[in-house]
Amino acid sequence: MGSASPSQPSPALFFQMAGAYQATQVLKSAIELGIFTIIGSGQTTAAAIAKQAGAAERGVRILCDSLTVLGFLTKKGDVYALTQDSAMFLDKKSPAYLAGSIGFLLYEPHVRKFDDLTNIVRKGGATGNDSAVDPEHPMWVEFARAMAPMMHMPAQAIAEAINAKAGKPLKVLDIAAGHGVSGITVAQQNPNAHIVAVDWKNVLPVAHENAQKAGVAARYSTIAGNAFDVDYGNGYDVALITNFLHHFDVATCEKFLKKVHTALKPDGKAVTLEFVPNADRVSPPPAALFSLMMLGTTPSGDAYTFAELDSMCKNAGFRDNRLIEMPGSPESLVVSTK
Repeated sequence: MGSASPSQPSPALFFQMAGAYQATQVLKSAIELGIFTIIGSGQTTAAAIAKQAGAAERGVRILCDSLTVLGFLTKKGDVYALTQDSAMFLDKKSPAYLAGSIGFLLYEPHVRKFDDLTNIVRKGGATGNDSAVDPEHPMWVEFARAMAPMMHMPAQAIAEAINAKAGKPLKVLDIAAGHGVSGITVAQQNPNAHIVAVDWKNVLPVAHENAQKAGVAARYSTIAGNAFDVDYGNGYDVALITNFLHHFDVATCEKFLKKVHTALKPDGKAVTLEFVPNADRVSPPPAALFSLMMLGTTPSGDAYTFAELDSMCKNAGFRDNRLIEMPGSPESLVVSTK
């Protein structure tokens, strides 16, 4: 028997990527029509789903078949079912429901920027109006309202990294707090923690609402303004820096980290949440591809490797930086000690 022939070149990946925009819209439409919640409630045929969704049976059948091909549903005969992941994250009845974040993830002005990616590549970054780092950008209010559910797992990891449950008094600075979930989680686990949240004036009301709902508003205060310019005060035990550094170049990050370093007590810790690709910058895929998001939406942001983050933190005065990977998450923590 002869040896197996080598694999042949195939245009399959080219055609898959050329039509990838359709997959995004399939998911968006399914969320808007409530397909996952309807199936989760027991309506499992195209006819039954269509009736519940108020849509055409033909449209629903093709949409659900497409969701099956893409891995969001399973199909046996004419019956559709949720996958384990879809049941957990896309059914509105699930406490881990994430699909509400679709409005931020598909924020129209940023999606449209990728229509001009060729010119962005030529320039080396997004310029002009509607950059993600524009002051008091309304996008961040959408972020704060939509992305909180996605932050519960990282927030638990942050609380664990600083041993919040030990209960010792903690003064915590939560920078670019957004929804506030990171600091709020620390306050929930530690009745002796006081949180000071920093963000734009138009964003902080969302964090304060969430602190009230969580029952920690009495230990939750805010500072409005630009994180680079406002006075943080000092004497903090912990500074939380969640999904912030990737918006800026190395020099800007180092300047910011020096400011954080100054605000901390001796032996205080900074906890940074970031998409951290490996040294090869092409793995793992979710973290590596985040650089593309920063190319398309910021003038000079990037997804930084641990070596780059370690260097920034050391140049800012931190003496020890430890990488903590979070299984099941595309992000990692860096814990830095003053």
